[in-house]
Amino acid sequence: MINYKHLHYFWVVAKEGSIARASERLHLTPQTISGQLSLLEENLGEALFSRVGRSLELTETGRLALSYADEIFSLGGELEEMVRSLPGGRPLMFKVGVADVVPKSIAYRLLAPALQLQEPVRIICREGALDALLAELAVHHVDLVIADGPIPPGVNVRGFNHSLGDCGVTFFAPSALARRLRKDFPFSLGGAPMLLPGETTVVRSRLLQWFDKLHIHPQIVGEFDDSALMKAFGRAGAGAFVAPSPIAGEVEKQYDVVAFGSTDEVREQFYAISVERKISHPAVSAITTVAREWLFRGSPGKPRRRKGAARKQA
Repeated sequence: MINYKHLHYFWVVAKEGSIARASERLHLTPQTISGQLSLLEENLGEALFSRVGRSLELTETGRLALSYADEIFSLGGELEEMVRSLPGGRPLMFKVGVADVVPKSIAYRLLAPALQLQEPVRIICREGALDALLAELAVHHVDLVIADGPIPPGVNVRGFNHSLGDCGVTFFAPSALARRLRKDFPFSLGGAPMLLPGETTVVRSRLLQWFDKLHIHPQIVGEFDDSALMKAFGRAGAGAFVAPSPIAGEVEKQYDVVAFGSTDEVREQFYAISVERKISHPAVSAITTVAREWLFRGSPGKPRRRKGAARKQA
């Protein structure tokens, strides 16, 4: 990796035209600057200057290096100027990507602790497909990605998975259908109209495996990558659907449906994905702490077991 101090010495020598004038500007001995230039050339594997009489001239590689150094130190100057001009009390920017398969209520409850910090925080929230959000993370356009699983195999993004916890799922339907399906749950789901999360979700395969284990064969009438759209179809009476158990009360209230059963054998997992192995951003730290200690760990926010919840499970 380039030593930027050495690059700065090179930049000043190139601008001043000689090591002697650069030494006066930098208040360093010519021997020190010459030694640092030699280390930079050794690191790059190319000569940056050629001597013509008593003068130094840039080589072709030197001219290329100078163009990059100009941009680097120009940006550094802009950064200093920008920081000096910032008003006091400027909010901390927190850019987060939320995978579109994560329920909105879960996303809100995960992100809300960031707004409780003593330091003012401005959340910039982006929603989209996980692979697109991971690409944004890789180039530092977002600080964090909230997802329903870790980084998928085969995705060429360097990042670290921070588990936020897991929870069971609850089944919902409009009241008339819920009354019918509550009896003998979960076996009542056999032949019942069912709305499934889309193929991009992790919970879908776990749900299907659970059905197969219990020899239950619902009538699949729809599949949805967007959990909110799936709930909207459920509210309209298209079929039963699942959502994470910690937000059961919110789902009932928002979509005018009734919870008729739940299981802890099908687990929803949620992850915070970052480029940092050790979390340092205060907003990210607040999110992971609250999620692990409250949302999925039997805290006051955990929904009570409902009458008619799963009575028969293998």
